[in-house]
Parts: sequence; structure tokens; C-alpha cells
Amino acid sequence: MIELQRSVKLIVNPRGEGAGSNGHAGRPSMVGLGRQYQMDAVCAGTPDADTGYLIGIQEIDRAVRQRALPVLTAACRERPETEPWALVGELAEAVARGVPVPLRRLRLRLTPTYSVEVEMDSRTRVGPAALVRQRFEFAAAHRLHADALSDDENRRVFGKCNNPSGHGHNYEVEVAVEIPTGETRLSLHGLETLVDRVLIDPFDHTHLNEDTEAFSAETGVIPSVENIARVFFERLAGPTEAELEGARLRSVTVWETPRTSATFPAS
Repeated sequence: MIELQRSVKLIVNPRGEGAGSNGHAGRPSMVGLGRQYQMDAVCAGTPDADTGYLIGIQEIDRAVRQRALPVLTAACRERPETEPWALVGELAEAVARGVPVPLRRLRLRLTPTYSVEVEMDSRTRVGPAALVRQRFEFAAAHRLHADALSDDENRRVFGKCNNPSGHGHNYEVEVAVEIPTGETRLSLHGLETLVDRVLIDPFDHTHLNEDTEAFSAETGVIPSVENIARVFFERLAGPTEAELEGARLRSVTVWETPRTSATFPAS
């Protein structure tokens, strides 16, 4: 069994205009103040013994463009207030009917930071939950130092990150919240307001070791990217369920740099 992901960029134009061939930028060509979306379709199965293909990517492109794009275009034109988690299941089922192998997941990317994803329950039916992801950012300083180690051991393990004055990062945080598919009372604004209050405001422009209780000397929790992801999840999980009706926090991912991130809990 193998999974194959294909990303398809789509343009929804004001009057549904549909000509153009630039698949990298998105098709059709944008007219006026068009909208750009991206769908990531993940198919699963056993590759063909002769070709090595699970499915030709052109077949995935065709299913997305011919079956899902008209649904998305109609929704933008006729019911633009529709939340994406109320639509993404319909998009996934449309794509699933157009490919000859099982569709495992479909992710609708509305912006570079905001997406909604569903998994398939069966060959043509979407599962009961959608996963909403949004990213945030904050800037903070920290020092990596373990009291259980000697000064020489700390310098050997942490290198420059053990600098007594600390050092800074521009962190990115992605929260993944699970909600029922279909119409719910969740709003993106509500999610963003909660994350700002619980995570971003208390930690932004701080020295994590010196200015926050979570990583103070009393707790002994070293502000590594791994521990930041865990602490953030633990802080956000309860308020998510209490304040966002029907929602459950699935995971928190923290990027320390573009090349280094940690996710808690692991999938």
C-alpha cells in the first residue's frame, strides 16, 4: 500500500470564466479579482506492476477540475458565506467518484496558512470530521540549559543555544482542530481569537525562560521546540473544547526555523 499526493491549483473567477493552461499558477487564468485555491488529493493503493503507477496524475487533475471545481465555483457565486468545512466533504466525494483508486484524504487550502481537510470513510463517503489548520507567529528569546548537566556538558549538548544571554527565534505555530463536517458554530475568527489569547499574547516578545511561568526555573521545563509544542498543546486543549463548540484540538506544530519543527502529539 502506498499513498500518492497531487496538489492542484484552482482559480475561481467572478463570472466563472474558464480558459488558460498555466497549471503551476492555477487554472483557468485569473480574471479580475479572481480567487485562488489549492486542493491536495491523496490516493492510496498498490501501484501497477507494469507501469509503477498508482494512478496517472492527469486523472487526479481531471477529477478535481471537472468534478470539484464546478462545486467550488457554484458555492463561491451562490453561497459565498459557506464555511469551508461545510463544503470540503462534498468536494472530496466529487473527486472520489472521478478517480479509479481510493481517495484517502482531500485538503482544501484557502490561504498559504489556512486549510481544511477531510478523510474518506469508504470509497465514496467522507468521514464525520474535518481538520481545520491555521498558522500563527510570535517572536521570543530562550536559552537551552539543563540544570542536571555541568556547564561543559551544556555547552557540548546545546552549543550556541546555551549562550547565557539567550537567543531569539521567529516562531510559527500551526494548530489543527477537529470539528464535525457540515454546518457548525465554529468560526475562524473565534479560533484565532482563542489562540491569540491562550498562546500568542502570553509568549510573544518574551524571554521564555525569564518571563513565562511555563519555562521558568521553577518548572524545570527547557524551552526546546519539542517542549514548546507540548506545552502549547496542553495549554490550548482545554479551552478549545470549552469555548469552541464541538471542537477538539488534534495537534500543535511549532517551527523554530523553517527547517526545524516539532508536532505534539505525534500522528
